Amino acid sequence: MSRLSGKRTLITGGTSGIGLATAKSFLAEGARVIVTGVNPDSLASARAELGSGVTVLAADSASVTAQRDLAAAVAAEYGQLDVAFINAGVSVWQPIEAWTEEAYDRSFAINVKGPYFLIQSLLPVLANPASVVLNTSINAHVGMTNSSVYAATKAAFLSLSRTLSNELIGRGVRFNAVSPGPVETPLYDKLGIPDAYRDQATQAIAATIPLGRFGSPEEVAKAVLYLASDESAWTVGAEIIVDGGRTLNG
Repeated sequence: MSRLSGKRTLITGGTSGIGLATAKSFLAEGARVIVTGVNPDSLASARAELGSGVTVLAADSASVTAQRDLAAAVAAEYGQLDVAFINAGVSVWQPIEAWTEEAYDRSFAINVKGPYFLIQSLLPVLANPASVVLNTSINAHVGMTNSSVYAATKAAFLSLSRTLSNELIGRGVRFNAVSPGPVETPLYDKLGIPDAYRDQATQAIAATIPLGRFGSPEEVAKAVLYLASDESAWTVGAEIIVDGGRTLNG
């Protein structure tokens, strides 16, 4: 199959987890791919894993300057961009008492501010038609303990998928969102759960999911692929929840 044959694509946060799985999926469907990341080890690993045909760039999602530079790099390589999967993000979970202003600002900078100005910078580059997919989260809907800041960033991002859909549809740019539930990715490893409690925490989370398990990055990538492809040409401002039924339990 070649559902993305010749499509020029960008995947932020594409060196691990959902982003990396999506990059592999896009490549298998005939796309040209640029991925970004920040961790030097992950960048090197992605270069080796994805091959020389994929451009791997360092770009800090928290930096507006870096995001503008990224847009310029995309323009230089592609001329125009057909698909963007805005996926880079950070997940920090802690009680409200533990938050500092600096930590709060950093979460919003990585998850909302940087991506917002990346989208702004990509506007002259986006083809007509083009598809932009935002990686949000079921935490935009579910009031999980200790997720106040993370959930707020994802709710803001989900809102952008709707408002920008209306604002930019006249330019031929479709915005949609994919909202994963608990997925086995390196992001999960960054939640700060001590190793001694990892199995216990995993079992407790899995117990809240009707399908009884975490999702895989590949399962989320399939939803992203649909939204990126022309198969979803009449899908605008939509959200695909990929969560094993987790939101059924509120």
